Order: sequence, then structure tokens, then C-alpha cells
Amino acid sequence: MNKPNIIFQFKVTLKDIHPSIWRRIQVPSKYSFWDLHVAIQDSMGWLDYHLHAFRLKKTHGRNIVEIGIPTDDFDDIKILQGWNEYIADYFSEPGKIAEYEYDYGDNWCHEVLFEGILIKEKNIKYPLCLSGERACPPEDCGGIGGYENLLQILHDPEHEEYESMVEWLSGWYGKYDSEKFDKESVKFENPKTRWKKAFSEST
Repeated sequence: MNKPNIIFQFKVTLKDIHPSIWRRIQVPSKYSFWDLHVAIQDSMGWLDYHLHAFRLKKTHGRNIVEIGIPTDDFDDIKILQGWNEYIADYFSEPGKIAEYEYDYGDNWCHEVLFEGILIKEKNIKYPLCLSGERACPPEDCGGIGGYENLLQILHDPEHEEYESMVEWLSGWYGKYDSEKFDKESVKFENPKTRWKKAFSEST
């Protein structure tokens, strides 16, 4: 399955938020889970400041495995290195679902639905964001409860925290609009570049 002309399509949906926040992306079948992580981060709008993990079964496997960034903080959980595990070994048939968790403090859990296998189109650069709805929650807003509280404040200019919250958001996002998503604004970083930034000994 790991062929240069094969593309995998996924729908990534943030769990337990309504209306839904989701993205539909296409990535090369040769991608590792680290590469897929970067594509999810960039398409959703996260800033990749925290740990993450995928949870799913390997093709024909029985046990759920965890794939992400191994850390001493979770010695009791075996976490496979995302850059050494490849999505083609886990996604073989459309309909398979993985869980992707980002930020173990805020616990943002995503459903990653494998939608299909496609042939790479000429003159198309991958990864590609096809569609999506609504803006990603701001980083470090306190999980789902904090996000819902944030939206209540933003919808009430008379709220005592309104100005401070708008100021806090403007430093990161400019004018934050929870309902806005533009697929044309999605910029994908090279996963190798992101890996060097994350694990360089000089940082």
C-alpha cells in the first residue's frame, strides 16, 4: 500500500463539541504517524505546543496501541515513536477509526476517520485540506469547559472578562472568530522541519 502515487483521505473531528469542528484532509500513504500528526495540527489550527498520541489497532491486530512521543512521565504506558510507525500499516480499509489526543492537560480528543484510498492527482501538492467547519479552539483555553466559557464571554461584550479575553486572544490569533474556517488559509509545514524544531538539541 505504501506507494508514491497513493493518497489516504481522513476526516478529523474534534469530539464532544457541537456544532462540530472538523477537517477533511488528504495525505501521502507513505506518511508516518508523526507526519499525520503535523498535518492534523496544521489543518485544525493547533500550534503543536503539547504532547499527543494516536490510539488504534494495527491491521489484523487485537490490541490497541498508542503512538506518539515517548516520555518518562508515562513510564507505565508504552508509547511507540510516531516517526517510526507508518499509517499504511494501520489503515487498510475505509471506515477504520483512530483516536488522536492532543494536550494531556486540556484533553482535546479527535476522531480520525479513514475515508478512502485515492490515486494522486497531477499538479496537486499533498498534504491537502479539502474542507472543514469552524475554527479550532484556542490553545490553553481549558479544554471543552473552558472553551464553552470562552464563547459565552465573547458573545457578551458587557461581560467583565470580555476585554481581557479579546486582548489575550488577539496576541495569538488576531480577531478570533469561532465560526470561521477557510481551507485556503491552511499552510502545511514539512514534517521533517517540524521534527527538527521539536527535537533539536540546540532548543
